[in-house]
Amino acid sequence: MQRWRGLEDIPQDWGRSVVTIGSYDGVHRGHQLIIGQAVERARELGVPSVVVTFDPHPSEVVRPGSHPPLLAPHHRRAELMAELGVDAVLILPFTSEFSKLSPADFIVKVLVDKLHARAVIEGPNFRFGHKAAGNVEFLADLGRTYDYEVEVVDLYVRGEAGGGEPFSSTLTRRLIAEGDVEGAAEILGRPHRVEGVVVRGAQRGRELGYPTANVETLPHTAIPADGVYAGWLTADGERMPAAISVGTNPQFDGTERTVEAYAIDRVGLDLYGLHVAVDFLAYVRGMAKFESVEALLDAIADDVKRARELTTEYDA
Repeated sequence: MQRWRGLEDIPQDWGRSVVTIGSYDGVHRGHQLIIGQAVERARELGVPSVVVTFDPHPSEVVRPGSHPPLLAPHHRRAELMAELGVDAVLILPFTSEFSKLSPADFIVKVLVDKLHARAVIEGPNFRFGHKAAGNVEFLADLGRTYDYEVEVVDLYVRGEAGGGEPFSSTLTRRLIAEGDVEGAAEILGRPHRVEGVVVRGAQRGRELGYPTANVETLPHTAIPADGVYAGWLTADGERMPAAISVGTNPQFDGTERTVEAYAIDRVGLDLYGLHVAVDFLAYVRGMAKFESVEALLDAIADDVKRARELTTEYDA
């Protein structure tokens, strides 16, 4: 899959293509419907499929300080899109100047002049251009002028997550913030993932016999509520069952919120400086301060046992 950063990265000889545009944070099951339809339509027409997305999130430019917690960094979104069969991803730097493009100018500059769109696939509430003035009706109107078709896909999927609310990135972020990682996984179609580099912490886990990878998460990451979770730690391409702690370590009066993962039954791991991924499968318990270190150790042993059981059941 090709990855382009800005319009200037698009090959000069790029021909017609099928395009879909959006933030697509998390590439959740609703997004998958739209992207999947774009891939299918591209194959029918015998042309490549392109996903257009933005960095930073448009809200950060339009309303500074309002950047939402991110469900997946751009490289992860690209991986997920590649799995869906996408041929190219275009990440457009979303600047103040870019935000002022009128809907018509956006269509000409991006879809017509650069991507030579043959078809554009979007959800019903797609908005674009300055002050989000453009919608799918306007997109279709200009399609008659610039020779592209528009197809609207209903991206709304419902399940048990959020009490039956339509699946969305906003709902996913809310569930993650509440610690409902199982509900988030239903929307995403996979466990929620947090990534970052392993850094040195207070090393109390090592002293207690449960050495953890202290993950310095990427900026704006959507991090689950404080608590203990079952999941996996992936490093150097190896996925290991893990007990994961999120919080400030109240047992030792900590103040810095961290994400730490203990790779179950693994000895002698040296992960410092590595970029790792932590996948959250299930909530185990809330964060607590125990009466003694011995009581804490008993709780950790139970956490590890539960995490081992949950990850084994999931992989069975």
